[in-house]
Amino acid sequence: MKTNRIYLILLIAITMIAVSCSEDFLDEKPMSSYAPETLTDEAGVEAALKGLHYNFGTIWTWAGRQGWNCVWQVGTDVCSPGGIEGVEIPFFKYEDLNSENGAVYYMWERCYLVINNANTALAAIGEDGDPEKIAEARFFRGYCYNILATLYGDVPLLVEATSSARTDLERTPVAQVNTQIIEDLKYAADNLPDITGTITESRANKHMAMQCLGEVYLRVDQPDLAETVLTKIINSGLFSLVEERYGIALDVDGDYFSDMFKFGNQRRSQGNSEAIWTFELEYTKNVAGGFTGAPQQRRNWVPAYHNVPGMTPYYDDVDDSFVHPYGGRGNGRMRPSNWVKYELYDDGDIRNSENNITRTFYYNSVGYNATWGVDANGYRVDKNSPNAVKVVEVHEGDTALIAASDTIEVAYPYTRKWDSFDPDDQWGWTNIKDFPMMRFGETYLLRAEARFKQNNTSGAAEDINVLRDRAFKAAREESGNSELGKVSSADIDLDFILDERARELFAEENRRMTLMRTGTLVERTALNTESTIKGTISGVSSNNLLFPIPLSEIQRNKDVQWDQNPGYN
Repeated sequence: MKTNRIYLILLIAITMIAVSCSEDFLDEKPMSSYAPETLTDEAGVEAALKGLHYNFGTIWTWAGRQGWNCVWQVGTDVCSPGGIEGVEIPFFKYEDLNSENGAVYYMWERCYLVINNANTALAAIGEDGDPEKIAEARFFRGYCYNILATLYGDVPLLVEATSSARTDLERTPVAQVNTQIIEDLKYAADNLPDITGTITESRANKHMAMQCLGEVYLRVDQPDLAETVLTKIINSGLFSLVEERYGIALDVDGDYFSDMFKFGNQRRSQGNSEAIWTFELEYTKNVAGGFTGAPQQRRNWVPAYHNVPGMTPYYDDVDDSFVHPYGGRGNGRMRPSNWVKYELYDDGDIRNSENNITRTFYYNSVGYNATWGVDANGYRVDKNSPNAVKVVEVHEGDTALIAASDTIEVAYPYTRKWDSFDPDDQWGWTNIKDFPMMRFGETYLLRAEARFKQNNTSGAAEDINVLRDRAFKAAREESGNSELGKVSSADIDLDFILDERARELFAEENRRMTLMRTGTLVERTALNTESTIKGTISGVSSNNLLFPIPLSEIQRNKDVQWDQNPGYN
């Protein structure tokens, strides 16, 4: 399974060359037979649609800046920096965020790449073409414009392929962009097949479009429409919450929540009844061109525990079925905030079990034994240190002693959602797991938000209790308390819903985008008060509810006047 036998590798080398690899999408000119005027046969259109999936994947598989994934989590309520790479620094030191930041530019450029490719495909299909093919292209266009509208506000609205450099593009008012997003997603929801009827399970389905549409309706303050479309997903009968163990790892420690994130368990065909959109990663190291990049999710989320003496990521004589006890080799570039680690979860919540957030390490180097000192706070020190209050002998299998400095990036409580281990690449350059883009648990959270915004707090509590019934199921059975973890309408406000999103979707959702969409970034970052290697979060203000417009785009469009978003140079 290490090569993830995935169909998407078929046309990577040729798909969507309609946009060349220059520095900026808006300057690019199609220079191949896949330009709109020639990409007209059925095979070419299919290549174009598959190319949308491939190019969308490049958004989240960027390895050029290893801190890319951290941008969307650190400096919020849920995450703090660990072993920083650099591109993420202005996203917790907000006073340094400017229009020349690499992450600000990369998201803009990648989204417009996908949008232009979608427009290219739509031109090839034609207005009278197959509605399902049109719907798949419009889904990606609407999805990427939703990202742009959330992050940048007014952006150029392009519904036709760009085939030559332009210097006169104008920023379209976000309300007009939103109208186009909704039109695209409604068309996709009406014309895509349901999740049981796609060509392959990774292709776009109507429920992906519906879930995104529900989120858009919330962003534009139309909660009644959001509730309607989300209820259709919930009532479809095609999805259910995972409440029993399943899949490939039944013989190892785990629980029914952690099973969803095991490599080999993530897809609908593998037993994940919550999967609405699982982006299938193209990990095919033996096939040239079969890989979108070197995803850094595991290296970002998993700590560098191998730097603790007596700890190792390496295991001899194991095969693809091996479930790594620590998730593979990590770099610890970001870590849960103290709020997540110590305040967020109630006792008995399975989402905080050791299977889902590991807090204890055990020496796993074969034959390891050593003598260490322990200081007054329980941290490891040299056995001869004047700070040692006792000296202990430790062995393989004992609880690992952690040094005080280890808590920055080496050893701390961490999510197991991004475990990824390839026995042929145990050093672990890249992540080999699919991406959980949308799942059914979030559908309830979005509908709870829609109901709350309509003053239906009892309905919101009902939706949240669906998730908490699952989360506290085992603890209720063990304690005999059938009400453990239940909430009432009196508990519901937007903060509670955002708390529950963190409990359910930690390390899955793009937390920064959620807080920007809900306008709560400033208030929520106040929950994260810890001091890290770069100090505390600083400089955050309401201006950060939008990103700066990339400076290169302002300079390029010299024939019109682009105003920068407020608060940025």
